[in-house]
Amino acid sequence: MSCFVYILRCVDGTLYTGWTTDLDARVRAHNGGRGAKYTASRRPAQLVYSESLDSRSAAQKREAQIKSWSRAEKDALVRGSQRRR
Repeated sequence: MSCFVYILRCVDGTLYTGWTTDLDARVRAHNGGRGAKYTASRRPAQLVYSESLDSRSAAQKREAQIKSWSRAEKDALVRGSQRRR
């Protein structure tokens, strides 16, 4: 089963990091007000980064790692992913 770590940019410019097994459904849930309390009042949120991992455990560890980073480190991750597209 593939799992994903993702970063959303909320309408107020803040970043939200999470993990899921269904990326499209999770982004729709966030934008529908059902994803997380944090994003519910900061809609719409735009997917700006995602990464596929092999297991739930790996996704949760990566999510925790990214959440511990500074805003500048998260911005660099997002910028780097956009250059590769």
